[in-house]
Amino acid sequence: MVEFQRYKLKNGLTVLLHQDKTTPMAVVNTLYDVGARDESEQKTGFAHLFEHLMFGGSINISDFDKELQKAGGESNAFTSNDITNYYEIIPAQNIETALWLESDRMLSLAFTEKSLEVQRNVVIEEFKQRYLNQPYGDVWLELRPLAYEKHPYKWATIGKDISHIENATMTDVKSFFKKYYHPSNAILCVSGNFDNSKIRRQIETYFEEIPSALKPERLNPQEPKQKEFKSKSINRDVPANAFYYAFNMGTRKSSDYYLGDIMSDAVGKDSSSVLNISLKKELELVTEINAFITGSLDDGLFVISGKLAEGVSFEQLDDQLWRILNEIKESGIDAEKLIGIKNKISTAKAFQEQGLLNRSINLSFFELLGDANGINEDALIYQKIEAIDLISFAKNTFVKTNCSLLKVCNNAK
Repeated sequence: MVEFQRYKLKNGLTVLLHQDKTTPMAVVNTLYDVGARDESEQKTGFAHLFEHLMFGGSINISDFDKELQKAGGESNAFTSNDITNYYEIIPAQNIETALWLESDRMLSLAFTEKSLEVQRNVVIEEFKQRYLNQPYGDVWLELRPLAYEKHPYKWATIGKDISHIENATMTDVKSFFKKYYHPSNAILCVSGNFDNSKIRRQIETYFEEIPSALKPERLNPQEPKQKEFKSKSINRDVPANAFYYAFNMGTRKSSDYYLGDIMSDAVGKDSSSVLNISLKKELELVTEINAFITGSLDDGLFVISGKLAEGVSFEQLDDQLWRILNEIKESGIDAEKLIGIKNKISTAKAFQEQGLLNRSINLSFFELLGDANGINEDALIYQKIEAIDLISFAKNTFVKTNCSLLKVCNNAK
């Protein structure tokens, strides 16, 4: 049981406190309710760019990490299509330093042409190295706009096109910060070994006077229901032909998330999964195959991906894959396998919550979903899932007209 306290400051900042006297450390986690889905289609990659800009210094502090490291701390951040999350891990006796630094950049991030140019170049280089210059690197740049026609999930977190970051102006950057980086659009979670009364005073001192704004209204276009099978082939310099089947599914808050999570484990997580046994071990059609869900806040994707064995055609793989999926729609998942998967999930979640940072991030994320106490209820939802529920999920999801297929073809084959 992860215990916590929740309250709001007068400027709208949601605060979560999770006290743990067994550790000498503390974590300050700040989640901003902004991700790539909040960008304009003509100006993408800004949420990710800001992940970098937030470490470029404030008006008062020129080097964020240098000041944190003086106090024995370290920091990092991550961006998704849904959120941007920053955290500091620091010795508990120096927690005030992390609060000071985090509040300072929320209040007065430095906007200089030098900082923008430096971070823009970093992101551009990342775009090239991770997405353009390595095998299969641009898969999500191709798969997202194939699977999504209207919703902003149709572009990746890095951005739709490298030119959007290259052409980002100071006016664009300031406007994005003003709209999304303020107290009413953030969740602050402080975890670790601290005195409750003292930490509340410190949070009030550093955060309560930061001016806020109205929480932005999110008006993302709804993705229309897919009515026909979509397929695209691209030629790339890759070692093997690869495939990506993307099926539409429900949101993170829906039952689809939990059903899809279990189903992805059953069909493609490891060597004992259905697709690995049939397509890799028995038929030898693939050298690897995986299944996973995106877990998006809005409607997500169930993805089956892998690489073809030498001499195997996409058509051979396609016939056998749909045969197996149709069998699952009729017979479901073996009862013992389902029990094993649910037990593994419970163990994994219990192990995950041993880490202070994981607890901090998860508390923040569940609060964004609607209630931080979801951290204590999530595992129980999995245990209630029955075999019949998975059959229903399979019948609704593994449908040809609900699928988008990306084929990555070796140039020489």
